Amino acid sequence: MNSEYFFRTAFFFEANLAIVAIVLGWFVDITPYQYLYLDGTAVSIGLLGTLPLFLLFLAFYLRPVAGFEQIKQALLDTLGDHLAQLRWHHMLALAAAAGVGEELLFRGTIQPWLEQIGGAQFGLLASNVIFGLVHAITRMYAIMTGLVGIYLEYLMDVSGKRNLLAPIVTHGLYDFLAFLVVADTVRKKPSQGKS
Repeated sequence: MNSEYFFRTAFFFEANLAIVAIVLGWFVDITPYQYLYLDGTAVSIGLLGTLPLFLLFLAFYLRPVAGFEQIKQALLDTLGDHLAQLRWHHMLALAAAAGVGEELLFRGTIQPWLEQIGGAQFGLLASNVIFGLVHAITRMYAIMTGLVGIYLEYLMDVSGKRNLLAPIVTHGLYDFLAFLVVADTVRKKPSQGKS
């Protein structure tokens, strides 16, 4: 798969999650973007919220411990070569599409729907179990992603005024920074066959 095809396919998939969120929301009477509005506080929370996630990523990526070396290898195997062929602005667009699409679906539609069914705690836990399962490239990655989903929900509500913009910013910026690190790893890897 060449880099242009990878980018278009991945971008299309991630961006279309926003459409899935809207269609699912229509069926369950939820407006996914109901709590999405431009607000400086939410942007600040989103930017600051990226820092601990990215520092944890770097810590586990640069010095993997039990279970995390599988995550690093899975990221390199599934995304590494493709990301290494992309330019930074393609990675930024892909990360932004993931941030918007996944947050509208999981925290904008699925979580509020599950909250209506079983209350706030049920909605929080069940939506993030699903979030982890759809990211299950390894068992540990699914668990970590579920925990990250809970953190993203916290960022959505931390200001006291629910706003999806904070987790969208954190999710997108975190993905972008992680993409840059994974791509850099592959680009710096010695070529096979050279003496």
